[in-house]
Amino acid sequence: MDFSTARRCDLPELIALYRAAIQSMDAQGIPQWDEIYPDRRVIAEDISRGEMEVGRVGETIAVAFSLELCGEGDYEPANWRYPAPRFVVLHRLCVHPAFQGRGIAKEAMDHIEQSVLTRGIHAIRLDAFSRNPAALRLYESRGYEKAGTIQYRKGLFYLYEKRLS
Repeated sequence: MDFSTARRCDLPELIALYRAAIQSMDAQGIPQWDEIYPDRRVIAEDISRGEMEVGRVGETIAVAFSLELCGEGDYEPANWRYPAPRFVVLHRLCVHPAFQGRGIAKEAMDHIEQSVLTRGIHAIRLDAFSRNPAALRLYESRGYEKAGTIQYRKGLFYLYEKRLS
């Protein structure tokens, strides 16, 4: 898979990817996202800040995610185990339903962790919907540890972190 920073011209395909994922999650009883979030504005802002990355299989975007560089105190309060002056927050990791079950999320996480390390950053934080078993399994299988919980509009989310070495 080829990873790159998303471009403005990718916006329509990214909107379609997230809508397909929302429809698939709804069918599985996972009400994590909807027409309010993530919407076109959120995704366009990720692209304009240079934070949205995509993984392509051939010419098609199979996975998308946003990596936000943060500093101490810039993310949700939790019992963070790995204080770091700088860390990355992973947002909106999404594999298109047509590509699910192929190890795409694992490959994306390998890429994310390696690219964060090459930037000299040693901690990743994220939140995951408590009712999304596939996401919880993915993060926990990769050594992400729960550091707290937070209530968002759609329900309870777990806060996770991982120290990279």
